[in-house]
Amino acid sequence: MTDDANVTDDGVVILVGSGQQAYREYLLAGAARRRPIWILDAAAPTWQTEYVIGSTTVELLDRERLVPDQEALIAAAEAVAAEHRVVGVFSYDETLVVTTALIAERLGLPGLTPRGADNCRNKHNTRQLLTAAGLPQPHFAYVTDAEEALAAADSFGYPVVLKPRGMGASIGVIRVDGPEAVRAAFEVADTASHGGNSAYEGGVLVEECVMGPEISIDGVVFDGGWTPLFLAHKEVGLEPCFEETGHMVSATDPLLADEELLGVLKDAHRALGVGYGITHTEVKLTSRGPVIIEVNARLGGDLIPYLGSLATGIEPGEVAVEVATGTRPEWTPATARTVGIRFLYPHRNGTVRSVDVPSLADSPGLLEANVMVRPGTSLLLPPDGYLSRYANLICAGESPLSCEESLAKAAALTTIVLDS
Repeated sequence: MTDDANVTDDGVVILVGSGQQAYREYLLAGAARRRPIWILDAAAPTWQTEYVIGSTTVELLDRERLVPDQEALIAAAEAVAAEHRVVGVFSYDETLVVTTALIAERLGLPGLTPRGADNCRNKHNTRQLLTAAGLPQPHFAYVTDAEEALAAADSFGYPVVLKPRGMGASIGVIRVDGPEAVRAAFEVADTASHGGNSAYEGGVLVEECVMGPEISIDGVVFDGGWTPLFLAHKEVGLEPCFEETGHMVSATDPLLADEELLGVLKDAHRALGVGYGITHTEVKLTSRGPVIIEVNARLGGDLIPYLGSLATGIEPGEVAVEVATGTRPEWTPATARTVGIRFLYPHRNGTVRSVDVPSLADSPGLLEANVMVRPGTSLLLPPDGYLSRYANLICAGESPLSCEESLAKAAALTTIVLDS
């Protein structure tokens, strides 16, 4: 589709993959407020229509190998560029960041280089480069079978963490507390690796299980310089897996000015060759200082940037599209509060009969209560399935404590009924 009357002299920005509406609409809406957006997507736009001036329907992934169809996507982008002045390209989809970098390279646009994107996408590459730079991270080993995993785990000492090298959202990540559980954990992580991009299939990272609170930082990289945007404190559950059950963002979090943390993050982005774009970095705060868990070449998921916008008034979609065009972004916080999200999981595997969430009037501090599944949906807990959330709750408060209290009260008022 196209509407040439709306293609302004400012040129268009290509978005590769628009994502799920529930998780990504706010980003597309923000980007569209700054620049005309053209999407490359696997289906014709529906909810996206009001935000875009054009679209190209193209397979994002090879259906058999689940690998981005890079040549098809590059050709689609070139076809857009043949008709319109393309001034930028970006993506917030983990599986598409390398392909997006290849498009930028082919069209001569600003953005991540393919090498920088792959250094983030391939967790083994990340570990090797951060090690070479002397940056703090877990001890690790890349293994291809259960016996190698056991030897590595024994050498590190328990607990350890096993994870696929190319998945996101903590899929296939599992903690192991002793040698008797290593083989089963290897199968979980290795099996999960075959559910994504085949370029990262097989092989598992065995890592030291570092202890301490976990945070994530969405940051802007422009002309090689990294600057923090939002910082979230993460909650995980469903042990021994690491399902992300909640996040909390405070506009005035003192860690945003922590010199040690910021120094480590700036050095990490240089080591990975990330010169332009927005990244989402996960860090453990340990007794030996901040330890990098991973760096992702995209905005954070789980609505973390949305929490950031609610807490500060800064619009991440607007910032992302400015960076994509090679424009140095500027942002000024318009508000200062704490905003958190809680994702609710069933207590067992089952099929959803009904979900009820509280009204805003019944729960002080509650900003949103969103049902995430329909009746008849099958929910499977790890390792049988991942991200089996039936609702999310978003609350605001003057402090993390007041926000947490509001989340707890709203969660107590939310119910799910499963078929037996």
